[in-house]
Formats: sequence, structure tokens, C-alpha cells
Amino acid sequence: MSLIEKDVGGIKMDVNKILVELRHEREQIEDAIISLERLARGRGKRRGRPPAWMKDAQDRHKVRAASGKDGKDED
Repeated sequence: MSLIEKDVGGIKMDVNKILVELRHEREQIEDAIISLERLARGRGKRRGRPPAWMKDAQDRHKVRAASGKDGKDED
């Protein structure tokens, strides 16, 4: 038995193989963390004029808010 393989409870373990797999997993985890950090940072506030459909929706919302109606039928 070499230093590379250990007999643990009747199971042979290739330590170098385990280390390679763990390093690969660590790299994948680091990539996932970087991606999540980028998502968390966000893209900031959008610049420019909103699309026409969004502007219309905002205007309708402002009119409803000013009139005190929530868009539901009242009986």
C-alpha cells in the first residue's frame, strides 16, 4: 500500500483522486459564487426613456391612484 491509497474499513481510497475531484468541485462552487455576486449587484438603474407600453401602464396607474379607485368593481 502506498501513500496514495489508504485502506479505510476495508475500502481502498485513492487520496489523489479525491483531491482532484474536490478541487474541481471547489472551482465550480467559486464560479457559482461569482455568478451570484454579479446577479446580486444588479445592473443598476436603466437609462433612457421607458418603452411606450410601460409608460402607458404607469399613466393608467397614476390616474387610478388619483381617482381613488383600485380597478375593482364596487357593488
